Amino acid sequence: MTDFSELCSHYTFHLEHPLAAGRAPPRVRTPHLGNPRARGQSHWLLWSFLLSASLPMKDDRMAQGFRKALNKKEGIVAIGGTSEISSEGTQHSISEQERFAFANYISTALEKDEDLKHVLPINPTTGALFKASADGILLCKLINLSVPDTIDERTINKKKLTPFTTQENLNLALNSASAIGCQVVNIGAQDLKEGKPHLVLGLLWQIIKIGLFADIKLSRNEALAALLEEGESLEALMKLSPEELLLRWVNFHLKKTGMTISNFSGDIKDSKAYFHLLEQIAPDGTKEGVPRVEIDMTGLYEKDLKKRAECLLKQAELLGCRQFVSATDIVTGNAKLNLAFVATLFNKHPALTKPENQDWTVEGETREERTFRNWMNSLGVNPHVHHVYGDLQDAIVILQLYEKIKVPVDWNHRVNLPPFKGVGGGHLKKIENCNYAVELGKKKAGFSLVGIGGQDLYDGNPTLTLALVWQLMRRYTLNVLEDLGHGEVAGDDLIISWVNKTLAEAGKSSSFKSFKDKSISTSLPVLDLIDAIQPQSVNFDLVKRDSPSDEDKLNNAKYAVSMARKIGAKVYALPEDLVEVNPKMVMTMFACLMGRGMKRA
Repeated sequence: MTDFSELCSHYTFHLEHPLAAGRAPPRVRTPHLGNPRARGQSHWLLWSFLLSASLPMKDDRMAQGFRKALNKKEGIVAIGGTSEISSEGTQHSISEQERFAFANYISTALEKDEDLKHVLPINPTTGALFKASADGILLCKLINLSVPDTIDERTINKKKLTPFTTQENLNLALNSASAIGCQVVNIGAQDLKEGKPHLVLGLLWQIIKIGLFADIKLSRNEALAALLEEGESLEALMKLSPEELLLRWVNFHLKKTGMTISNFSGDIKDSKAYFHLLEQIAPDGTKEGVPRVEIDMTGLYEKDLKKRAECLLKQAELLGCRQFVSATDIVTGNAKLNLAFVATLFNKHPALTKPENQDWTVEGETREERTFRNWMNSLGVNPHVHHVYGDLQDAIVILQLYEKIKVPVDWNHRVNLPPFKGVGGGHLKKIENCNYAVELGKKKAGFSLVGIGGQDLYDGNPTLTLALVWQLMRRYTLNVLEDLGHGEVAGDDLIISWVNKTLAEAGKSSSFKSFKDKSISTSLPVLDLIDAIQPQSVNFDLVKRDSPSDEDKLNNAKYAVSMARKIGAKVYALPEDLVEVNPKMVMTMFACLMGRGMKRA
């Protein structure tokens, strides 16, 4: 029988999948560490064994064996549980390598920011990273680095911070992180204020990764079409995740050397693939204004792997890419940090040329698609959604969303689980899932799905797919209000009535009759409501009230969205939604503010 500690070093258990929450199918998928996606190459373990490994262990010796196996891994620090309830007998593991890498990355990336002089540079060898994140300013700045203009800087409290203004900054950071697709369900402002290492590192990685992956998509970088394989369609390439695209990019360049890799862990430990990759992507001097960089390959012949990795990193430094990994991270195969390193290489030196004579154009992600994608990801759906239509094709994500709105899903008998095998990648099984998703919407959720069938979801019909996702998001938003309102059925009329009543009671002049009301384009009703919920929170000197221009309206909207998040509303709407008076997103904005107001009442 395999020793338990040995097993722990090979497998990671994912209990956040919907299948793990109280439903016990006969077996569950556990992706092997090191493979970015692991789809189709998964190992299966008996469900009963998974539960025995994951739930509190009655056998003390087995429990100690598990913890010992976890703690002896190089670069892992075990810390006690993070709440009074959970701390006894509980451990969270943090990676010293991650702490070191993130501290150095942040110190470099934000070194010129005047508002961070009090915390930068961060000493990577201590817990300074956690203290630096505690006032929320650094987190807000990092979010804007990854997704520019997410947070209106005018809303960040920067001077003479008090416990209350620090709390506001952390609210702003967490709700903005959620809006860009980070999962923050189990992270609170107090956790960040106290600098709980595993939670801070987890949030930092999500934010950093979003920034690193921003341009690793065909719509943002058409030269990625050079990675098309023989007979492959552009649509298929667009469905690949950033991790899969990076792996393909590396192999595209390694092809000339006769090498291939299948992961960013075990396959890169000897640094050989990296040396050859750098040699292929280094500027050759043919591009105007970009000098030639000669990669010294002699380090390949160094027998000591750690010394060889150090030689490799010196060459990466010549390309301005010595980030995220140390020699130790390479030789130990730290998959997360090596992925970040490769993403940095791609972003600075893709060395790809868009194929000529190609008669196609790639449409970028629409604002609505991005909002829905970020909402889904913020709820922790698995797999992560990169491409709205491709990643919803098997309906697994949609079925998880049904559970989020309290519609039961029969995972045992009605859902086909990945990996999908069979003709055409198991397309019939995926269509069955899609049919079930539509059936749940019509029969259990009471959605209006006229003319929508499972085939439409499988085919990625934009209009019909988004119609379903919108109804899921709307129901999720209204459910929050119903929970706060002791079961009172929430709808547009109730929200509008509550908003107008709250505005009037606070002596505000704003009001509106519907979510299509043109007055909303100024964002004044939103800002007045925020100030009604939290008096004196809005600085109206920053707001243009009289005859605002289009630019004024956008500035008002940016301020309004960030202020809503700052007072604790988890808003997914974007400033443009307010300016254009997008009734769907306007409804979610007021609903989220209503929820915040009801909590304060």
